[in-house]
Amino acid sequence: MVSIICTLRHHSDEVSCCAFSPSVLATCSGDKTLRLYGTADFSELPFSPLSGHGYGVHCCCFSSCGRYLLSCSTDGSTVVWSPETGEVSAELRHPARSALRVCAMAPDSSLVLAGACDGTVALWDLPSRTLRRCSAVSEASVVACCFSPCGQMFVTGCTNGDLKLWDLMDIDLLHAEKDAHDLGVTCCCSASQFEVDGCCVEFRLASCGQDSQLKIWIVSQREGTDCVMKLLHALTSQSAPVLSCAFSSDGELVASGSVDKSVAIYDANMGTLLYSLKQHDRYVTAVALSPTMPWIATGSMDRTVNVWRIGDGVSIAAAESRQTVCQGRKLPDHSRRLVAEWLEEDVQTWLCEEGLQELVSIFKANNIDGPELNQLSKETATELGIESVGLRRRLLRKIEALKAEQSGSEAPDEFLCPITRELMKDPVIAADGYSYERESIESWIRGKNKSSPMTNLPLQTLLLTPNRSLKMAIARWKSSQFDGSSF
Repeated sequence: MVSIICTLRHHSDEVSCCAFSPSVLATCSGDKTLRLYGTADFSELPFSPLSGHGYGVHCCCFSSCGRYLLSCSTDGSTVVWSPETGEVSAELRHPARSALRVCAMAPDSSLVLAGACDGTVALWDLPSRTLRRCSAVSEASVVACCFSPCGQMFVTGCTNGDLKLWDLMDIDLLHAEKDAHDLGVTCCCSASQFEVDGCCVEFRLASCGQDSQLKIWIVSQREGTDCVMKLLHALTSQSAPVLSCAFSSDGELVASGSVDKSVAIYDANMGTLLYSLKQHDRYVTAVALSPTMPWIATGSMDRTVNVWRIGDGVSIAAAESRQTVCQGRKLPDHSRRLVAEWLEEDVQTWLCEEGLQELVSIFKANNIDGPELNQLSKETATELGIESVGLRRRLLRKIEALKAEQSGSEAPDEFLCPITRELMKDPVIAADGYSYERESIESWIRGKNKSSPMTNLPLQTLLLTPNRSLKMAIARWKSSQFDGSSF
């Protein structure tokens, strides 16, 4: 069931985009402003609205960590804001002052990308606020762009209907999907998950367009070969051009908004329609899914933003005060502890929370506790006797989301591996000067080229040096979590 939580009516012109961080909902509009709302009760933040663009704001998005809010406008500028204060952190100007239709931030927050009406994309280095490259990628307007979740590629979509994949290092064309959407692409986004299998990188991409279709693609690249885009699903439940699309943080859902005034929510794996929402009075121009809560925000040319809840439809206050029950007992308070410290009962309770009750008996019989849950892989899940491929994949995605949520919400940022965003166990220093989890950076080097995940520059040496001082600091921090001294 999906139900409306609230309707936000603060914009004085059509809503063009919506975006979530873990704690903030951002919206932007043709009225030249962005508005920010706290996700606790969706009240507008004191420093909202944000004014700084000279013309309508077409797109907004958060960095993966939620530290930065990005927006772009017809005025040719991309503005980086602090979502905590509303202050401008940087103003990046397109060199030709061409109107910007779309913007995106790299997974590691180091690069900003913007697509322009003159068929170019501009790429800035965020830490130095300098333009790295401005390149022509199409003869038509660039209206869609996103980074790959591995941070090595980006995708552009244009009004001529083509989708193109580009190498981030030199902006070399890796693949062109001609006429991916007849009459034009309108939006594209990548799921946040990616897989590295040997020398092959694979991720999922969603795109939508004037052909009234939402398409889900599997994008893969093997070292030394061209990129391949394989169409997984062509979804046609909406009867008019589809203007916006977005994945859920776990990649299980994909939502789209259409000229037919509807919002469609699909199972991204099966391609089946789960919900069709019809509440807006005009075109649905924007959809966004919260990374931490079951919220969906939809924006429209009717100047409103609807916030929906996927679930039982209870109010926010009731949802926060409700105690979840699993097999007749209250949940233990394990949410503030690292997964590695969970007992078997905590793991079984978490399974119930995530709708995986059918696995409780299997986990109980095999004495799976927190450390075992942390180490669970596709192979070990099969050994446990989980025969359903879909159930195994859903379990593994839930585990990865749990790790990301816990490490991202509790640990200091410098304790997290830049590749996986998980708490490091064996940190090592690479030639680029950054620290990574040893297993992650070794896998990165094996699976892709010999470039830095943070700077995309070539690594001068593949030597990895143990960062013992950081490892000791992480150990001290973990100890402080268990004795309660940090809270």
